[in-house]
Amino acid sequence: MPTPKEPSEIKPVATNRRARHDYHIEEAYEAGVALTGSEVKSLREGKASLQDAYATIKSGEVFLVGAHIQPYPRAFAGQNHEPLRPRKLLLHAAEIRRLIGKTAEKGYTLVPLRIYFKKNKVKVEIALAKGKRAYDKRATIAKRDAEREMAKRRGVVRRGGRT
Repeated sequence: MPTPKEPSEIKPVATNRRARHDYHIEEAYEAGVALTGSEVKSLREGKASLQDAYATIKSGEVFLVGAHIQPYPRAFAGQNHEPLRPRKLLLHAAEIRRLIGKTAEKGYTLVPLRIYFKKNKVKVEIALAKGKRAYDKRATIAKRDAEREMAKRRGVVRRGGRT
């Protein structure tokens, strides 16, 4: 009798693909998120966007700002949440102190990379990042295109393509 397949430990909800294009990622941190019930239900359906989101530090606490979580359609009237409200991120005090010191330096910011479920808990991966200049972005694109061309010549094609 075959054994049932192990469920994946991490279930992705939303990713911020633009972050890796616009920023040099220095360090990444995993943080819990303080959410309401309707927000969790909406995330389970995959109704979230990190497009214009960022993290900020206010009075020793880290908040996720600009993350859009759609209202849960089957919630009772008055029981739903505000889609763009700031959400508190749960980190260790030592991590928060480190982030406060780093973000005080010029050019560093906190960028959310993805939201996911890990053992039925909602987690956000935030990164300490430095903005890329336009020529950095062009160099990254040129490098990626060169790698694709080399892989194509070797007969290795990614993302389901065929040779």
